[in-house]
Amino acid sequence: MNPTQSPTVKPFFDPVTCTITYVVSDPATGYCAVIDPVLDYDPASGRTATGSADAVCAHVEGEGLSVAWILETHVHADHLTASAYLKDRLGGRSAVGSGVREVQKTFGALFNAGADFATDGSQFDHLFEDNETFEIGELTGVALHTPGHTPACTCYHVGDAVFPGDTVFMPDAGTGRCDFPGGSAATLYHSLGRILQLPAETRMFICHDYGADGVRETLWETTVGEQRSGNIHCRDDVSEAEFVEMREARDATLKLPRLILPSVQINMRAGMFPPAEENGANYLKIPLNAV
Repeated sequence: MNPTQSPTVKPFFDPVTCTITYVVSDPATGYCAVIDPVLDYDPASGRTATGSADAVCAHVEGEGLSVAWILETHVHADHLTASAYLKDRLGGRSAVGSGVREVQKTFGALFNAGADFATDGSQFDHLFEDNETFEIGELTGVALHTPGHTPACTCYHVGDAVFPGDTVFMPDAGTGRCDFPGGSAATLYHSLGRILQLPAETRMFICHDYGADGVRETLWETTVGEQRSGNIHCRDDVSEAEFVEMREARDATLKLPRLILPSVQINMRAGMFPPAEENGANYLKIPLNAV
């Protein structure tokens, strides 16, 4: 890892799910990675659309970039991934942390996905092990396993930038919830410690921002130093016991994400739809009284 490398980072904000997708590019070679792309979804009609993903495509094509990777920070529960769509349009290899296998086993059972649903992560082109390095042109990245929000959570540290997924938000918004299957507040505390040990000047690009519940404009860039000094949940003076008590109490008050059931079924398949049935249609399942 070379912290003197500085990737070009282009954000794309989706106001429906408050997700920020990033195109992370090497200015020397024009290779790039797309992190956490969004597939638009209307739960009332069950229709998907590609407007958000097409904006990413237009940028990549307009800048003459070549996609090396399509990276997921985890199996998201709040939006559908456009990973499969972008791979078809732009190329590149899809990847996620190796903890995805645990997520697939849990949710494959919940949705009764059947024996044909592989729980070995093979829907993705690559599963990152902890501390594994990868290349984006001449940039070197490292995948850091940061479970706690989910077992598959992985942060991507590329040069002087880090992409923490849902582990941590802007300093005034705190941290990700830990009450999903396989989540743990204590585990997240230690994962946050790994991220916050990076150099204080490291740029941090957040996956979601809700405008501090309407108090301020949407933001998505901060630094490790700003998180350590000012994050309301995990600044330097917050102990593990204090964090776990706060996080578990807060999680007990939270509703499930609005799109969790459709999202997980798509995202655990790397953005591919469930297999078509005899009539040629693809279906999502809604388990009753099970979550």
